[in-house]
Amino acid sequence: MDTRRLAAHRRLNLLHTAALLAVLATLLSTLAWILGGPNLALAALVAVVALYLFTPLASPRLALSLYRGQLLAPHQAPALYRVLEALAARAGLPRVPLLYYIPSRVVNAFATGGPWSSVIAVSEMTLRRLDERELIAVLAHEVGHIANDDLRVMAFADLVSRLTSLLSLIGQLLVLIALPLALLTGIDVPWLALLVLVFAPTLSTLAQFALSRSREFEADRRAVELTGDPEGLARALARIERLQGRGWERLLAPHWRLPEPSLLRTHPSTEARIERLLALSAPPRRPLHLTPWTLHLAPAPPPRRSHLWGLWS
Repeated sequence: MDTRRLAAHRRLNLLHTAALLAVLATLLSTLAWILGGPNLALAALVAVVALYLFTPLASPRLALSLYRGQLLAPHQAPALYRVLEALAARAGLPRVPLLYYIPSRVVNAFATGGPWSSVIAVSEMTLRRLDERELIAVLAHEVGHIANDDLRVMAFADLVSRLTSLLSLIGQLLVLIALPLALLTGIDVPWLALLVLVFAPTLSTLAQFALSRSREFEADRRAVELTGDPEGLARALARIERLQGRGWERLLAPHWRLPEPSLLRTHPSTEARIERLLALSAPPRRPLHLTPWTLHLAPAPPPRRSHLWGLWS
């Protein structure tokens, strides 16, 4: 695939994202119209625009403290920082992301923050089990999330979804109060509006999941654009899938786990991601290397009981 086809993939992903964001905004404004008429609907649309422009992001350091993350200084992981500097320059980031080490036996990496204040966290098992090419591809994927401002997009989608659920709950409470009176007096019940009130939160959640899958595909594409190595990320995804145990499940107990419906996934299936990656052939890039590989860690802090979900992985 040449540069033009990569650009076409990017436009398609952006169009998909815009359509899903429009669905979320439409659901919210429709609920507002049902509850308060055109004035409330207009206010809801203004709120949507304001949320998109000014969505707050949680402090990366606060979030990572719950994972017992250790900030790695450049002298502790010089090779990783050299790769991150190169990826950030290729992605046009204003600042190089900070690197955190997570003392976890789970193979995982995630990004948090925005382009001006970003963090990439990598677990101990990821550093131990992925080879150089795979680790670079995973870092490029996380840089892709930061460059695409996915954290802000998904935070916006989450806020709109929560507002939709709140308006839906208010509407359903009002219906419970007014419906008996309407039935006794013979007034026509607006059943379509009732259906919207009931199913809007579900539709909003499904749109949010679809948006998350779309941004994951786009981060994969951006990683290929940054490294010129689609096979590296495909190999990393396949290895992570095996290390997480699903390969053994398919071999020893193929019918033990029920298949998860694609509509209910926040991430695309590994098979779908690998298939798309192997269909890409990015323009040549100068190879990145992690050698010489060194990592000097400070003693781990004591464990905490609390835990935070929802960071972008």
